[in-house]
Amino acid sequence: MKNWMIAVCVAALALSFLLTGCNREISKTKSTSVSSDGTVKSKEKTVTETPAGTVTRTEESKTTAPKKP
Repeated sequence: MKNWMIAVCVAALALSFLLTGCNREISKTKSTSVSSDGTVKSKEKTVTETPAGTVTRTEESKTTAPKKP
């Protein structure tokens, strides 16, 4: 009886992973610029779509200053 319940739980979990799917990346843009003082600014924009059709936009910015001696 316990083995049957474990098998059903494992099968349900596997089925849920198959039905949900993965997010699909629609676009990804990266840009980097360097200023005169050596500071590097980078931006990354990503647009993804879930299997349900929801579109998500994320933007990540990073600034790196040069090390001072």
